[in-house]
Amino acid sequence: MSAEQLNEKLPPKTCSIERLVTKPADVEKVIAGIKTATRRNGRYADIGEVMELGDNRFVVERVYRQSLGEVTENDAKKEGFETLEAYKDSILALHPGMKWLPKMKVWVHEFSRAE
Repeated sequence: MSAEQLNEKLPPKTCSIERLVTKPADVEKVIAGIKTATRRNGRYADIGEVMELGDNRFVVERVYRQSLGEVTENDAKKEGFETLEAYKDSILALHPGMKWLPKMKVWVHEFSRAE
């Protein structure tokens, strides 16, 4: 199935790809190849869309929904963290008052360096 066909099955984007990765520390992790995924409350990119960070380009390979309770240690590593606990702590620090609710759904955007 092509990226275009997969995108047709997704709901409309809620934000633009330019807002997918904006924190300087996260941008550095993406450029270094440490961060290959990001989770958002909304859908920021289509499969096949290209994200530009400085002179670097990254193509979105997968976009899907996931509950916070399904996030694994491997998922946390793709987010650029050593452990799931470190990832949780970072997310909760960014969003004061937020609780890590296992049933809460987020959009996962996975990407790789474009050639």
